[in-house]
Amino acid sequence: MATATDGLEAPVPRRASRLGLLFRSAVGKKALMALTGAVLFLYVLFHLLGNLQVFVGQERLDAYARLLHASELLLGLVRLVLLAALGIHLGLGVQLWLRARRARPVAYAVALRPEESSFSARTMIWSGVLILAFVVYHLLDLTVGVIHPGFREGQVFHNLLVSFGRASGVLAYLVALAALGLHLWHGVYSAFQSLGMGGRRFTPAARRGAAAVAVALSLGFASIPVAVLLGILR
Repeated sequence: MATATDGLEAPVPRRASRLGLLFRSAVGKKALMALTGAVLFLYVLFHLLGNLQVFVGQERLDAYARLLHASELLLGLVRLVLLAALGIHLGLGVQLWLRARRARPVAYAVALRPEESSFSARTMIWSGVLILAFVVYHLLDLTVGVIHPGFREGQVFHNLLVSFGRASGVLAYLVALAALGLHLWHGVYSAFQSLGMGGRRFTPAARRGAAAVAVALSLGFASIPVAVLLGILR
């Protein structure tokens, strides 16, 4: 006897790609966060190296700034890549944080041991939010100049001196750098784990290396507003 389904094939469910399944998992999200974090880390590193030219003198720093704007197309592409990396990193970070909150809605009755959960690890989401807020402030202050009291287009040295001549500017910068240091400390260490480069022998060295990198970058950035505050740069 013929049935209503004769001549019709049952629909075959579409299998998700392995790559799609990977990035829907917590492991995949952490790996992608590590990769986008690496992109942002490289930007922070090169940004510091560029900024430290302020100690060479006004002409050198302003010339460096002009070099960055020599190709507006290239600069736009770099900004686009950084914006995409920041958006992905931020979005995945919030997703993982919310997933962890749902999995453990009640805080632990007994605090975890330091090796299981460091302060930098527990505050990753908040240090990230603080860094994001500072990036917006920093762009409005020293890039666009809309909240800068004496902004001059292309005169980076002058703009730095004016911005860090204010106690509020130095305070905002140093607080953000403390957050950056905490974020990098755990971020650099956990990136190695997320990319499968962990291990008992490797873990202690990774922790110390991440701490050293975080401290070095934070102090490097902090040296500029402190030098302005102490009158070393003027």
